[in-house]
Amino acid sequence: MSIETITSDAADALEQVLASRYSCRGFLPDPVAPETLRRMFTMAQRTASWCNSQAWQVHLLSGADTLALSERLVARVPAGPEQPDIPGPERYEGAYQDRRRACGGALYTAVGVARDDMEGRVLQMLENFRFFGAPHVAVVTSPKALGTYGVMDCGGYVANLLNAAEALGVNAIAQAAIAMYADVVRDQLAIPEDRSIVCAVSLGHADPSHPANTFRTEREDVDIAVTGLP
Repeated sequence: MSIETITSDAADALEQVLASRYSCRGFLPDPVAPETLRRMFTMAQRTASWCNSQAWQVHLLSGADTLALSERLVARVPAGPEQPDIPGPERYEGAYQDRRRACGGALYTAVGVARDDMEGRVLQMLENFRFFGAPHVAVVTSPKALGTYGVMDCGGYVANLLNAAEALGVNAIAQAAIAMYADVVRDQLAIPEDRSIVCAVSLGHADPSHPANTFRTEREDVDIAVTGLP
């Protein structure tokens, strides 16, 4: 087999993973096989990073540990203001706001929550903190001393983890919501103060009957996102 053929096959496989992956918002309770989890995180560990610092530190929770964190977060959300380690976006404007609204609108339509159904929207929002029923959740942290570059490296790690999961037949969703309540996550997992809570990745097998798994988000045309392409 020629190098050209091997390269083409690898590109086709990656393209298929990228095209088929989606954010799962309804999981079955069945755990992922231990050997699959180990392979997935081993694959993600190959992520490139600034000066090879490998900023990410991951706490993988399963079963009762996942439930314990979820229960604390669900109780914390209505109890007071957010306490993130990393400030959220100042605002969404223009195309960014349009894409955000389109994503939210598609989700609420899929699960049958009307625009004026405030109670339904709150209940759906809380599903973020129940990890959508996933049996596993990976909490990703970064050293505060590495600042933006550490967080950026964690973003690359999360992307590779999502794609590794898809390649291994595991469904996943990256979740920034838990980072808004870093105080709970830090206390529950005994994460030191010198690390920032970046996000979580919920992992498991999709519930094919869950309506939240029926919609897909769109991607902008590459020529709008990238200038100078041939």
